[in-house]
Amino acid sequence: MTSTSLFYHAVGNGQPLVLLHGWGVNSSIFLPLLEHLHQYSCLAIDLPGFGDSNAVEGDFEEWVDAIAAHIPSQSLVLGWSLGGLLATRIAQRYPDLVSGLITVASSPCFLAEPEQQWPGIAAPVLQQFEQQLLQDLPKTVERFLALQAMGSETARDDIKRIRELVLARPQPQASALEQGLAMLGSVDLRDSLKQVNSPWLRIWGKLDGLVPRRVVPLLNTEMNQGVDATDVIINKASHAPFISHTDEFLRHFQQWSMQKGFI
Repeated sequence: MTSTSLFYHAVGNGQPLVLLHGWGVNSSIFLPLLEHLHQYSCLAIDLPGFGDSNAVEGDFEEWVDAIAAHIPSQSLVLGWSLGGLLATRIAQRYPDLVSGLITVASSPCFLAEPEQQWPGIAAPVLQQFEQQLLQDLPKTVERFLALQAMGSETARDDIKRIRELVLARPQPQASALEQGLAMLGSVDLRDSLKQVNSPWLRIWGKLDGLVPRRVVPLLNTEMNQGVDATDVIINKASHAPFISHTDEFLRHFQQWSMQKGFI
C-alpha cells in the first residue's frame, strides 16, 4: 500500500515488474501469477477506482499520469486488456520508466471499426454495458467477468477462479467503470505505436472474443515498423491466458525476458 491514491500488491526481488489489470476487476486477478514471479520486484496495481484504489478524476491521460507516478524507473510493465492500453500509453509518454512492455489480450483500439475493417468490440455491446451499469452494477460486472473466459476449453473453471479472486475485494466504483468503458470505446493508439521505443511482447488468445486474433496481422503493417515487437498467440486461450494457460504464458514471458536481457 502506498501513501498516495493507488493500492498495490508488492512481492519478490529483482527487476521491477508492474502489472495493470483490465476493466471490471482488480489487481487480485494477478495473485496466482505473482506466485511464479519472485525473481522480479512485482507491483500489481489497482487501477483508479478499482479494488482499494481511489478514483481519479479526468480521462485516459489522467489515469496514465496517476499510474506512472507509482512505476519505478526501468520497469517491465505488463498490462492486460484495458491495462494493456494504459501500459502502452505509459511506454509512449514515460519511456524512462519502461524498459520493456508486455501487453496481454490487448488492442491499441478496442472498438470495432467496420469501415476500416478493424476487429474489436462492437459499439452496441459497449453501449449496452453502459446502460446496464446504471441499472445493476454488480450484475453487469459479473457478466463481464464471465466474458473473460468464454471460448477457453476450461471456461467454467476459469470463470470460477476469476470470480473468487476479484469478488473477494471491494467492487469497483461506478464512476471508474464508466471511465474505463469510455476509454475502451474512444482511445485509439494505432497511429502512435511507433512511439513505443522499448522491446514489446504481445500475448494473445486465439479464442479471444473481445480482442480477435485478426488484430495481429493488422498490427504487423506500417504502423508497427521500427517497433521491436514479438507476438505470441496461445492457441486454446481466450481473453485471460495467464489464468487458463499459466505455464505456457510464463514460458513465453520468461523466454522473451531472457532474450531481451531482463533476467
